[in-house]
Amino acid sequence: MDISGMHTWGVKYPPLIIAGPCSAESKEQLYSTAASLKTIGIDIIRAGVWKPRTRPGNFEGAGDSALNWISEIRDELGLKFATEVATPLHVEKALKANIDVFWVGARTTANPFAVQELAEAIKGVDKPVLVKNPLNPDISLWLGALERINRAGVTKLAAVHRGFSSFQKSRFRNPPTWHLAIELKSELPQMPLICDPSHIAGERSMIMELCQKAMDLDYDGLMVEVHIRPEEALSDTKQQITPDELKRLIDGLKIRKRTSDNVRFLTKLEELREKIDLVDQELLETLSARMKLVDEIGFYKKENNVTVFQLERWKYLLKTRSDLGTSLKLDKMFVEKLYKLIHDESIRSQTEIMKKNNTGNKT
Repeated sequence: MDISGMHTWGVKYPPLIIAGPCSAESKEQLYSTAASLKTIGIDIIRAGVWKPRTRPGNFEGAGDSALNWISEIRDELGLKFATEVATPLHVEKALKANIDVFWVGARTTANPFAVQELAEAIKGVDKPVLVKNPLNPDISLWLGALERINRAGVTKLAAVHRGFSSFQKSRFRNPPTWHLAIELKSELPQMPLICDPSHIAGERSMIMELCQKAMDLDYDGLMVEVHIRPEEALSDTKQQITPDELKRLIDGLKIRKRTSDNVRFLTKLEELREKIDLVDQELLETLSARMKLVDEIGFYKKENNVTVFQLERWKYLLKTRSDLGTSLKLDKMFVEKLYKLIHDESIRSQTEIMKKNNTGNKT
């Protein structure tokens, strides 16, 4: 993919900070928030103009009126503005209002038809476009949306990690599932990656924690919901913070280097990595030996017409291994996830054995 770096965006980075209200609710609210953000050095203001809601009857954005407010405030304060576009008509109106940055929301990212229509509408536009991850944890949809927009000639492109929906109980509104964002960065190392802690958290008390985590993972920027009076917000009340709170957040962030030229650091790092390489080799050899035992058990089960899945054995294994892991100072959830993966592979391998006839061919 042909991606232009953030140095072509004409903004301050790293890290890039985009901040502003969930929704542009009134000219006064938007002006007060933007003016306060300018004083702390923010030069891209986010503001929702069209707000798709899960159910009708809630505030769905001020629409064209908000575009007029943005144009006036943009000119007066000399700031850039970003807003969400979900249809070609949104793109047309946002371009007319000279919006500086577009973002594609999570619901839109999940629909390749909608993304393709947006890509065609944005074609030839020399503005940054941010693509949020889809609601469901599907990296292919995220990659596909980025590729469609890039093929339309948009090179000022970035991915926004805003968390994923989950049926499991979580302290987050949208669990971050960090490994998917890291996988995207591995696939597209040249793609700027921005964290949206507000939508991950759903609660303002967790915003700082998530911002620091993103910085520790080498994200390129943050996109934070900020409202001049969060308690009066017409949408996303609980996850918005004040400009003063954002200032404290930025001042408290620890921005880490990608590497160091300290010789002692580099020598020690290489030494520790060599040890990890040896441990990894032993780990994989041990897993290979375990799978050979699993296959041997599979053949005995087949000979004796016994089912592959053994519930009581699985419950025993999960309990004893998680207890052992805890005694070895390993995180219990990590051990459980690891053994679920191992167990799934064991089931798959033994199922394949069951399918084979005595000559080794599948029946």
